[in-house]
Amino acid sequence: MRRKSSNSGAQAAALPLARGKRAAPFAENGKGDLLFLGAVVLLAAYGLVAVYSASSYNAQVQYGDPFFFFKKQLVGFVLGLAAMAGVAFFDYRKLRKFGLPALILSLVLLALVFVPGVGKSNYGATRWIGFGGFTVQPSELAKYGFILFTAGYFAKDPARLRTFKGILPVLGAGIAICVLIMLEPNMSVTMCVGAVMVGMLFLGGIKKSSLAIICIPVIFLVPVLILAEPYRLRRLSAFMDPWASPQEEGYQLIQSLYALGNGNFFGTGLFRSRQKYRFLPFSESDFILSVIAEETGFFGVLLLFFVIGFIVYRGMRIANACDNFYGYMLSAGITLAFAVQSCLNALVVSGCIPPTGLPLPLISAGNTSLVVTMAGMGLVYAVSRHNGKKKFIGYTTK
Repeated sequence: MRRKSSNSGAQAAALPLARGKRAAPFAENGKGDLLFLGAVVLLAAYGLVAVYSASSYNAQVQYGDPFFFFKKQLVGFVLGLAAMAGVAFFDYRKLRKFGLPALILSLVLLALVFVPGVGKSNYGATRWIGFGGFTVQPSELAKYGFILFTAGYFAKDPARLRTFKGILPVLGAGIAICVLIMLEPNMSVTMCVGAVMVGMLFLGGIKKSSLAIICIPVIFLVPVLILAEPYRLRRLSAFMDPWASPQEEGYQLIQSLYALGNGNFFGTGLFRSRQKYRFLPFSESDFILSVIAEETGFFGVLLLFFVIGFIVYRGMRIANACDNFYGYMLSAGITLAFAVQSCLNALVVSGCIPPTGLPLPLISAGNTSLVVTMAGMGLVYAVSRHNGKKKFIGYTTK
């Protein structure tokens, strides 16, 4: 099945949207996908409750205020709502010309992390830049800068996806971002950006041979990167057998598993986690899912990921219903980044992959991640509003 389009033949050929007889538009009156928007706001609002529950004790001990992290998250939530509302009613097609500037800005911000006096270090990693009393994590911005660049680059000439030479600028941009993030070091976000890069190429319709040329070297490169840094090798060892070093590298994963086990099917009850009492490090950020699992149990986590899955499903439907290639790639890329990061976080806290720091989007404490993610979701909603104003274009068979 291929969609009819008024675009060029090359663009129509490169538009690999979902199969089916016909899909109904989300809203003929231009209101957009309100279910998608509501689910995003609901998840972010739940994040406020989860952050307070996971951080109140640590905040009281460290800062003398049990609401310290909650207040910061509330500021991020309000700013995120403002950003989401601002872009939700914006004509997203005007962003096409800002793809390259967004990429350049992302690279500059990532490079500023390594400038003495500008970059801020914490727990042996330099991942933030400071402006007065505020800090920003450039890697969170870089993900979306890369998506804007990739969507705009391929929308200009979708036929570029059909040749390896045509995808080289996107590969170069993705690799440059990954290298800078890896030097912080931040292997988790590096994996996320790499997965988004490959995913967007796949969704765009890249040839299987080109995809293999990209993926095969990466598979062999991963073990090399692990062996290159002793701390990565220690984390891998802790992943294989966390009880071999229960007070060192394996400690965090063991505490996370304790929280998951303690939650059982129905949980200990909201605000009744035991692991948050300074047993589980980063309980309000990277490992907040462990606290949620302990308090709400298996069914609570199942419900949480139902909402996450619903957002991903609606986001991909919005992309599928878009009548132009730029909107398709933009909304699909943003949704993909959200999905990949959510999955990686769940795999880490459950011990399915080696421990690495990666927030659960819209939930974990961290204003940069929250504001940027909500703004990105606002763009996806803006695409759905545009879809609603246009008569849906059906599919034809070839």
